[in-house]
Amino acid sequence: MNEAYDVIIVGSGAGGAAAAFRLVNGGRRVLVLEKGTSLPRDHSTLDVRQVFKEGRFRNKELWVDGRNMQFIPGEYYNVGGKTKWYGAALLRFAPHEFEADAAHQCLPWPFGGDELAPWYDEAERLLAVNRFENEPELQSLLDRITTADPSFRAEALPLGLKPEILHDEEEAKHFDGYASPSGYKSDAECNLLDPLKGNPRLTLMTGKAVAALSCAPDNPLRITGVHCADGSSWRAPEVVLAAGAMTSPRLLQDHIRALSLETTLASAPLVGANFKMHINSAVLAFSAFRDHDVLRKTAILYNDAFPHSTVQCLGWIDSEILGTQLPAAVPKFVTEAVGGRVIGFFVTTEDGSDADNRIVSGGRGGLPMMNYDLRRLPPADKEHRRLVRLFIRRLIRAGLVGVDRYVGLAGTAHALGSLVMGDDPRTSVVDAHGRVHGMGGLWVGDGSVLPRSSRVNPALTIYALGLRLGAHLAESNA
Repeated sequence: MNEAYDVIIVGSGAGGAAAAFRLVNGGRRVLVLEKGTSLPRDHSTLDVRQVFKEGRFRNKELWVDGRNMQFIPGEYYNVGGKTKWYGAALLRFAPHEFEADAAHQCLPWPFGGDELAPWYDEAERLLAVNRFENEPELQSLLDRITTADPSFRAEALPLGLKPEILHDEEEAKHFDGYASPSGYKSDAECNLLDPLKGNPRLTLMTGKAVAALSCAPDNPLRITGVHCADGSSWRAPEVVLAAGAMTSPRLLQDHIRALSLETTLASAPLVGANFKMHINSAVLAFSAFRDHDVLRKTAILYNDAFPHSTVQCLGWIDSEILGTQLPAAVPKFVTEAVGGRVIGFFVTTEDGSDADNRIVSGGRGGLPMMNYDLRRLPPADKEHRRLVRLFIRRLIRAGLVGVDRYVGLAGTAHALGSLVMGDDPRTSVVDAHGRVHGMGGLWVGDGSVLPRSSRVNPALTIYALGLRLGAHLAESNA
């Protein structure tokens, strides 16, 4: 046991790193435990075959779905978490997305958007958010779409990218879905943990998979530390779960089950429930002409007829990337012929909440379970399908042929909501600051607390919540 820390943070992704940054700068002694290790800073994280085809850096852990079918979710365990691999789209939730929307099965936040505004400001500053001009071919396509259908409006996409990336074509083509060895992309490691290097108040340990929570001998509701899979144990007055919406709830479920707290803890039935991950479809638009744009991911489209959805540009897609995604029987000359003519889009729809969509620790066969079914979310599913069909028609009118593909259960980049935030322990798991209802010393600082997923990428909101939690803990333990 070690009692040299004020706070233990489980996980080094957006929420965990943000909380650590604020805590350390607030004078607290922090231990960050990361299941994975640091990524190499060579060009292997830009290699299409290693990243996409071989999945060298991706999670290999098997899960089951609600029908007991096995799959491997697209999770990443490394310092910085999934932020090393994201597309760095850093958008704020709109004010109305903090309110309930019963028709779309959306839960309310326990506070309004104004509460998070200063933390959004700080997150954008720390992550050096920029907006880039659209490159010529993309701008031409967007003009054709919005002229033909003015209900679509294009806006600049806020990105955590340094302008210098424009002078490095290899990195500019390989930031969306890749880890940047040059540090051009803002992420939890480069922007929040690296600036703390050498600070004696921060200890970062890698290869430390947390296996269980520890508690006071006379009070199972008072968390006092964690036990790791390697046999080590660590102690602190406060523990923050920031391992992501697919791992944090399982640690709490295991604690509840091991100590028979199912009837003692009012929120126990909701631990793991209301899981969300956005409804995402990739749309590939094929042109008769080669596209010479490089950065590409610089715009987002809104349409008021689809209030819970957006269409976002994807980064570079060429023959090499297509070749890793298509069956091996597809001849190389085919992928090379179409590769330079592809522009990618991501259609995203807020998926709402259903208590039966949940994460379960030790599901069927002992494997973790993601029981998620779009049939429980008919309003979201209907809006998403309508938008995909409409957008493909707009692409055709703009002179391109579009095809779509639902990302599916393995696409867990936006996993959220399995420990939702709220004021009532009968309808939520954590309070407005992230403390688990009815428990002492246990907080949650990742995307699992989000009551709503909104229609945009959640990363900036998770960073903002992590900063807010870190400040709260630093002040309350001063």
